[in-house]
Amino acid sequence: MSLQDRSVTILGAGVAGLAMARALALRGAKVTVLEQADAVREVGAGLQISPNGAVVLRALGLGAALDAASVRTEAVELRDGLDGSLVTRLDVGRLRPGQGWHLLHRADLIGLLLDGAREAGVELRLLQKVREVDLSGEAPVIATCTGAREEADLLIGADGLHSPTRLALNGAAEPFFTNQVAWRALIPCEPSEPRVAEVHMGPGRHLVSYPLRGGTLRNIVAIEERRRWTEEGWSLRDDPMELRLAFRGFGPRVRGWLDRAEDVWLWGLFRHPVAREWYRILPHGAAAVIGDAAHPTLPFLAQGANMALEDVWTLAEALDRGTLPAWQAARAARTTRIVNAANRNARAYHLSGPLRGLAHLGLRLGGRLAPGLALSRFDWIYDHDVTRLPGQAGG
Repeated sequence: MSLQDRSVTILGAGVAGLAMARALALRGAKVTVLEQADAVREVGAGLQISPNGAVVLRALGLGAALDAASVRTEAVELRDGLDGSLVTRLDVGRLRPGQGWHLLHRADLIGLLLDGAREAGVELRLLQKVREVDLSGEAPVIATCTGAREEADLLIGADGLHSPTRLALNGAAEPFFTNQVAWRALIPCEPSEPRVAEVHMGPGRHLVSYPLRGGTLRNIVAIEERRRWTEEGWSLRDDPMELRLAFRGFGPRVRGWLDRAEDVWLWGLFRHPVAREWYRILPHGAAAVIGDAAHPTLPFLAQGANMALEDVWTLAEALDRGTLPAWQAARAARTTRIVNAANRNARAYHLSGPLRGLAHLGLRLGGRLAPGLALSRFDWIYDHDVTRLPGQAGG
């Protein structure tokens, strides 16, 4: 299934869609991206690109742009949220000097991917809200909310949590509320502050923070366990006081950050299953899903964007080689493992009572006796380089 001169339609101009567009265009495909918004933009938030995602951006020729747009992480610090004391430090800069750990504004990542897609000759069409994807005929058909219907040769759904492409491939699935909500906010930061990602852990809640844009901004993501249902999505504003009250028992460093938060967004965390079917070959076309459309994850390992970038590289390889069945099998296995690990991380961050004290003691002792051990637990994630492995390799 050579990609040379193949017509490809991608739904969604997010991280997965724009990276996929560049990857396929560089292999000779004629790529069109359909985006429902009137402009390619991202709400203000930070994200982490770990080594397994950074290698894909470098392989796509975007390494210099990534370096220019991001802050290079020195370490990840796990702290006791109640008093701010250090529990353990993962010195990624010292222990993994050859790997790239990047902190950047989501809008900056979207910007460099959009520039990369356009440079590769990708066509972008805005105001294309897709109502339905139909895979029941000879070729994929896209129906937009304006009533237009359009056939696609190769259709790739990078269309997020509520993906019409995933629905066409798998039918409806019922996500469930995890009884956890997340706030996000950006506050000013001093460029002289350490280039460190901090995780402040407390009973039933935790907060992650790190610098962005040369250290001039600080990203905050705060998670709380609660019974009250909150809608899924990133567009719900909340009163900053609600966030401050949820973390009023935390140490002065965290409370000081939250006192400066003015624009606060809240969303409910829902569990979605990894898709059963990632692709379908039709008599005159094919369709596939990548990113959140295939494997939505909770944000407790910072792997959403990185898994999407792995999907991009491996799907491009699989399409070129005609190895889609092996691609799905390997990607489904790896992403399911990462999703499950993220779920476990949430529980570990929110411990309470004697178990919390024992866990923190174990982390402190481990950090002193074997400082690289805690980080090595996730080597299977971060050391996985899809650009050096066979195209559909798992991990």
